[in-house]
Amino acid sequence: MELSLTLTVILASASAILTAFFGYMGARPLDIRKGPRMVPWRFLMILAFTVSLFMVVHLLNLLGIQTKPPERY
Repeated sequence: MELSLTLTVILASASAILTAFFGYMGARPLDIRKGPRMVPWRFLMILAFTVSLFMVVHLLNLLGIQTKPPERY
């Protein structure tokens, strides 16, 4: 399955928004009255950032910028 340019931009934007949201939720102070946090916000932030990084690299490849390492002699 090949991702088109439009779908890549949508996925990169969505994962960047999710990264910011998860980062905000993970940085909130702990409320002792509510108990421990049951959602691993920081881990979800790292996962969303990884997806957005891959989407940006894929977007650059679709725009014609080669990301492969140079050939060695």
